[in-house]
Amino acid sequence: MPTDCISYQTSGYFSKLIQDYLNQKPELKTLYNHFPTLENFKKQIEEKKENFNDNGNDKRQTLVSVLKKQYAELNVSKETLSHIELLNNSNTFTVTTGHQLNLFSGPLYFLYKIISTINLTKELKAEYPEYDFVPIYWMATEDHDFEEINYFSFKGKKFHWNRESTGPVGRLSTEGLKDFLEIYGQEIGSSTNANAIKKLFEDSYIKHDNLADATRYLANELFGASGLVILDADHQDLKRSFIPYVKEELLQQTSFKAVSETIEKIKDYTIQVNPREINLFYIEDNLRERIIFENGIYKVNHTKIEFTEAEILALLESNPEKFSPNVIMRPLYQEVILPNLCYIGGGGEIAYWLELKSFFDTVKVTFPALLIRNSVLLTTEKQNAKIDKLNLNWSDLFSKQSILVNQITQKLSDFPIDFKEQKDTLRKQFEVLLELANHTDKSFLGAVKAQEAKQTKGLENLEKRLLIAQKRKFHDELQRIIDLQNELFPNQSLQERQANFSEFYLENGDRLIPLLMNQLNPLEHNFNIITLY
Repeated sequence: MPTDCISYQTSGYFSKLIQDYLNQKPELKTLYNHFPTLENFKKQIEEKKENFNDNGNDKRQTLVSVLKKQYAELNVSKETLSHIELLNNSNTFTVTTGHQLNLFSGPLYFLYKIISTINLTKELKAEYPEYDFVPIYWMATEDHDFEEINYFSFKGKKFHWNRESTGPVGRLSTEGLKDFLEIYGQEIGSSTNANAIKKLFEDSYIKHDNLADATRYLANELFGASGLVILDADHQDLKRSFIPYVKEELLQQTSFKAVSETIEKIKDYTIQVNPREINLFYIEDNLRERIIFENGIYKVNHTKIEFTEAEILALLESNPEKFSPNVIMRPLYQEVILPNLCYIGGGGEIAYWLELKSFFDTVKVTFPALLIRNSVLLTTEKQNAKIDKLNLNWSDLFSKQSILVNQITQKLSDFPIDFKEQKDTLRKQFEVLLELANHTDKSFLGAVKAQEAKQTKGLENLEKRLLIAQKRKFHDELQRIIDLQNELFPNQSLQERQANFSEFYLENGDRLIPLLMNQLNPLEHNFNIITLY
């Protein structure tokens, strides 16, 4: 197996903004609070403790009360129960990751997010034993993009849950998933591990009435023994703490102003999200629509629901659960109700968090440390043997396929495929002719330049034809490399963004998650390449 290391920055799978963040470029310093290192968490703890002190005990008691209600029907591990109780204490802090309610967890990185979160709390406890740290999985129950979560992939096949959804997905009924399980169950077979997978799916989705309860059960079964605490923030009591910030958003549009200013500063990067004038939704069981302000009236988009200022503020006080933060406001909601130190997410998530620091500063809420989750490539001994036999390294396999094929073709050839030497000779010859042409009329100068372009183009065409000819010559070996890369990078994308955990659980069973937890270090910024034996 190759031994070369692939950093996030050199992998080709992270944006320029994330690469510069990981490299801690000075120009980006205003976009985050403390970069996530063990030493920096001391400052993060001190700042959050001071900032969370205002009504901190009330918030903690509310949080614990809500969590106990949400866990009332579950078989809860002593580790999770202990963590929930610890949240009452002023010296307890959280590390949080969030994820959509993807069907049966969706892509593999669902595991990696949560494992990164659990492992970081362990590292923090070892470094700062006077404090306690609780891993939180924030379920994105208020999302309404059902098309993004209603499927998962298993060995290259997509399994879709075909139904309609208009409201927050956490409240969506799981009705109809029994038929889905029958189809999926036929695909995975009847081995011991296959039966365990089917039982986990059945217990999660068939025995629970809505997607939030199903996902909570699933995550608790997978990670409860590690003390994971799963939170559904779509709750009236939690939203009550957020009322002052919702009120400011409705009346002042603070987030729009602050985030827009940040976007202007980083406009040379790809912008992940753009704020709206009001970054809130109105929600009911079957409705989640934007709140817009027009001609002095607050309206719920695509409905006839509308409010005067007095009416909407009265509704906020009586029914805060009807107000749902969008992608801009949700991070603030999280940090208001949790004694949180760090948010762990993928590159896209961290990119939009980097737009929010000035907004947090404006509303005087401590901005968390931002950590890129662990990324993993799972391999087998058989695949590793193929890699060695083909004399490949990881940087080869992480390359774009077209680049990889060209590089290997050139490596296999007995002679250079590029015509660099001939192009250099041609260029030098035409430099002499151009010097001569400068002493005569412009028409001759133009003819020389045209001839140079024509001959250079001719060499480039010959170069392409030679490359194609060599690819035909080495077709069989190149095809073995392509097939191997397609195994490791399905759809020429990261495995963790395509495959579901059940594909690997089928072969590895209960040892899969402990193996991952033992090998992943959340504060390293390298791809983890793990062999499953």
